[in-house]
Order: sequence, then C-alpha cells, then structure tokens
Amino acid sequence: MRFLGIGDYNDLGAMYHGLARRGHEVRVCVANPAYRDVYGGMLDFTHDWQAELGWLREAGEDGIALFESATQGQTQDALRREGFQVIGGSAFGDRLEADRAFGQQVLQGFGLRLAATHGFTANEPALDFLRRKGGRYVLKFNGADNPRTRNYIGELDDASDMLALLSTYAAHAEHTGTRGQPDFVLMEFVQGVEAGVGAYFNGSEFLSPACLDFEHKRFFTGELGELTGEMGTIVSYRGSDKLFAASLAKMAPLLREGGYCGYINLNMIVNEEGLWPLEFTSRFGYPGFAICEALHEEGWDSIFRRMLRKDGLQVATRAGYAAGVVLTVPPFPYSHGYAELSKGAPLSFRPGMTVQDHAALYYAEVERRGEHLVTSGSTGYVGVATGTGDTVGAARDAAYALARQVVLPNLRYRTDIGERVERSDLRRLVEWGWL
Repeated sequence: MRFLGIGDYNDLGAMYHGLARRGHEVRVCVANPAYRDVYGGMLDFTHDWQAELGWLREAGEDGIALFESATQGQTQDALRREGFQVIGGSAFGDRLEADRAFGQQVLQGFGLRLAATHGFTANEPALDFLRRKGGRYVLKFNGADNPRTRNYIGELDDASDMLALLSTYAAHAEHTGTRGQPDFVLMEFVQGVEAGVGAYFNGSEFLSPACLDFEHKRFFTGELGELTGEMGTIVSYRGSDKLFAASLAKMAPLLREGGYCGYINLNMIVNEEGLWPLEFTSRFGYPGFAICEALHEEGWDSIFRRMLRKDGLQVATRAGYAAGVVLTVPPFPYSHGYAELSKGAPLSFRPGMTVQDHAALYYAEVERRGEHLVTSGSTGYVGVATGTGDTVGAARDAAYALARQVVLPNLRYRTDIGERVERSDLRRLVEWGWL
C-alpha cells in the first residue's frame, strides 16, 4: 500500500515508521520547518504533498492520504470529491474541535447536559462577566492550534485568580503590541471524573469497539504545573459501551453528512448527574494513537483498509488496559532554548531491552544520526512508553518499567499515571452505572 502523510509536525511519525517497516511505501510532508528533522534518517519525505498525488492515485484503492491535524478539513473534503482515499477528518470535524461553542450546541441538540459556556472575543467583557458572576470557570482558547499551556482551570470561588490571569494576558498583549483579537470561552467548572470516548468512523458508521480513555494533562506528578495536552493516559477497548451510546454514538448522522472519515474523541466530565461533554478531538490523538495501538491485534494498514472499503465494522483489539507515559526533555512544554538545552541529545538504553520493549516505545521528536537516535524537532517531546495488562496497575507497571530503560540526559516524566484511575475513577464510574 501507499501512504502519504500530511501535517505540520510529523505527529504520526511512529505510525508512518511502523507502516514502512511492514513493507508499505510511505512519504511524509511536514509543513513546519522546525519539525522537518523529526524521524530524519527513518522516513522518506517530500516538501510538496500535492506533487505526490499522482503517485498516490497510481495505487488505486491501495493509496491513502493521512491528515494529522484538524485544520485542513476543506482540503480533505476536496480530495475525496476528486476520488482520493483520505483518512483524518473533514471541514465539519475541524469546526467541532476549533469552535467550542459550536461543538457544545451540536451536543445540546442530542439532549446532553452542558456546563454553562460563555464565549468572548475581547478581554474586557470577560473581566466584567467575572466581576459580576464570580465562580470557578475553565478558560479554553478556540482554534485547533492554540497552545494548551494558555488554558487554565480556575481554583478560587470568587474568580479572583481568573480575573488576574485574563488581566495579565491583556496587559501582555498591550505591552508587546500583539493585539490580535482573542477568541476564548469560559466554561463553568464541573466536578467529577474526566473521561473520553473515541472511535473510528468510516464515513458512514462507527467501527467497534469504542475506546475509553483517562488523560493526565498536567505536566508534573500530583496534578501540578502546566496543562500540556497530555502527559500520559490509560486506555481500554472494553467497558465503553454505555458511555459511547449516550454520547459520541449520537454523532453518527452528522459525521456522515459532514463527510468525516477518521478517529474522533469526545472528552467529558462524568458525575452523579450524568455526562457533561467538554470538547471534541477531531483527529488522531497524540500520543493517544500510540497507546491505542498497544491494544490492537491488527496493524493500521488493516484498519484503514477496512474503513475505506467498508467491508467490516470490527477492530481486532485485546482486553485489558494500556498505559502510556510521555517522555520529555527541557524545555518542554515550551520551545524556547531547546537548541541549547536538549536538541541533539543521544538516546541510550539499559542492558536487556528486548525486541518487544523497543516495539512498545513510540518515538516523537527524534531522528537517526548514523547508529544513534538523537532528539530533534522543536519542543523536547521524545515519545511515549507504553505497557499493557489485565489491570490498570499491571499496565502502568509495564509502562514505567519500559520508561526506566531509556537513558537520556535530563529525561522527565510523570510518575503517577493511572494511580487516580485505579484508586477512584473506575470505582466511581461503576457506582454511577456507566461501567
């Protein structure tokens, strides 16, 4: 088969590398110059993906374009109209992720509970709102490419911390002359278990089973530090049926109408009152795709072929859980100073690493120089160590055993991935009737 990967950061590098190792032809286009060394020496690259469309079309049903981001949906739709096979998302999917208010409105139409959400395109009205209302809110910026580190979960009931932060953002924009129009929402804080449900959609129907995930978004152990997007996750392809049927499954008619084909995830808060949807991820998750793959009984090539040919609705997966632990070096989650601090650092491994161990380690910002893997890219996101097991604890132990095998100067990772899930999250979901 032929695969053309299209994205800004080579986020699916581990997937592409696995497809190439299994004998498929793979070409990758990385739009952002700062990431063009990611998987250098390990993949074939092109700087103009459109020039490769003839090569892709020659493969017929065996040619697939893979889009990484939720920003090129219109392009994907156009390619499908031209007869190309595309997996990634659609323009409708882009809007679900980037326009939070729109995504909430869609879900409200299916009768789901919504936390009160207020949209703003200027700081002063938001400040006035907080002064009048008070309360705890979650600050989230619209747009699929906005850095997650700018988001904030309010801690104080009088909203004084959120007021201070938004005032600081406004003053910083004034001082630096970056007066671009802000675009963000303040969502009422809801207490409960944060969980996600995701599944593959083939343009007409969802494939089974859906995936249940528990992300750990903060940088440091103990839920401290920046909201990075994801520092580790627990996933399972078992037990999601009730949550999926009550939430993401309802989206099938709209996804069909919107021409969506790819993976989609809905993140939610679950509590005694029900489900409170937070946001869509209308693309592959990073590192979610790698952690899910740890439970796959078949390769991505087989899954993608089934999605496009619509000749089956089942993905072969293992029971149990997979844990993923994100490995980073300074200055992650930022890029400032990366060249001086960590770029080009060599990866080594402790004695005893097996073939299976190496297969469970999914790299992100690395490249091959001669016989060595070294850090590359722009932020110090090295990769994710995965482990599987019949229980969350067993999967977590396996992932951390693998992480400890990696030797890299100034390597950092959280040491508590999965503890909250095992201690309370699963039990509470059972008590509330969802598992």
